Amino acid sequence: MTAQLAGGSTPTRRRSWAAALAVLLLVACALVGLALLAGPSLPDRLGSPVEQLAIERSVLGPGTIELTIRNTGPDPVQVAQVFVNDTYVDARGATEPVGRLGTDTILLDYPWRDGQPYLVSLVTSTGAVVEHEIDAAVATPQAGIGFLGLMALLGIYVGVLPVLLGMLLLPLLRRTGPSVVQVLLCVTVGLLAFLALDGAAEAITLAEGAGGPFGGATLVVLGAILAFLLLTAASRSISSPAQTTGAQADGGLGQAGMIALGIGLHNLGEGLAIGSAYAVGELALGAALVVGFALHNTTEGIAVVAPLTGHRPRLLRLLSLGLLAGAPAIVGAVLGAAVNNAELSALLIGIGVGAIVQVITQILPTVRQQAGGALHPLDLVGVAAGVLIMYATGLLVPA
Repeated sequence: MTAQLAGGSTPTRRRSWAAALAVLLLVACALVGLALLAGPSLPDRLGSPVEQLAIERSVLGPGTIELTIRNTGPDPVQVAQVFVNDTYVDARGATEPVGRLGTDTILLDYPWRDGQPYLVSLVTSTGAVVEHEIDAAVATPQAGIGFLGLMALLGIYVGVLPVLLGMLLLPLLRRTGPSVVQVLLCVTVGLLAFLALDGAAEAITLAEGAGGPFGGATLVVLGAILAFLLLTAASRSISSPAQTTGAQADGGLGQAGMIALGIGLHNLGEGLAIGSAYAVGELALGAALVVGFALHNTTEGIAVVAPLTGHRPRLLRLLSLGLLAGAPAIVGAVLGAAVNNAELSALLIGIGVGAIVQVITQILPTVRQQAGGALHPLDLVGVAAGVLIMYATGLLVPA
């Protein structure tokens, strides 16, 4: 009987798949028909062309300014003239109209001066003007081995070392009682909440300032949602019934790993911001920057080891958690300096925001369970303290 049912199910499945493929084929044919027939049957748009250009990047070299432009509008755009501070300049490149979402480069021969502001105006063939401001001209660093090595060293200074320094407080945290550990977990929630809000604000600013056609703030939300869903799926697969015994044996290591992952994705976005800001001359490297980020990110190391106060993991495991939380800052700094793409930075920072939110949702049930279902007023004070700590240490970071 069972064999008959199993055998009878195969033709049914085949018929279902055949029907689904037939529907997809019908939809595809209908879309092709609309594209071939509906377009020519509609009247042409009246009025002047809609021209929209975004200047995605400016690279300053000796006596030159190189602009990367992207057409963000529906119609092709032809750049006819270029002015710098109301002075006509010779321009090379972009000889053909740039199609929708297309990119091109324009090289300007202009003897710019270090530290001076400049306003670049692109005049299209229809007379539309697109402006780009260079607040303070500075030579764009060349992405060579030495420069990328400097960015990697900066990532170590502001990412890896501060997190590891914060984790050194684990022996001190072990001497505290359960109530202090409970409050410390709440402080961790506050720390992560601030990182999520700060990252979201920074990502939205990047996306809106890019002027590109890739969604603006929607790009940030997309990255956050994808990261949240993927990490949720991974967390549930790890905590499946078949692996429950192993997870219980690990104790707080799983939770510490999730916190480290969320902080690591945040530090990836932080490294992107640092690298891209330095590449365009908006950031000065120095002791103030390193010390400010060190104080700010040391608290992240405390958040990583907060769930481990009742356990004694191996030194190698602790080191791996520290690298997971801090090392992405190295990758971010190198990538931000080499690529310097606002849309990519916004998407990656949004991924970090989604990861942190997912980690918060993992910690909160543990906090509530340890508190007996209702948070104690001290727990709420701990959350507020975490937010204030990150805000206060963030003020030490040079803008």
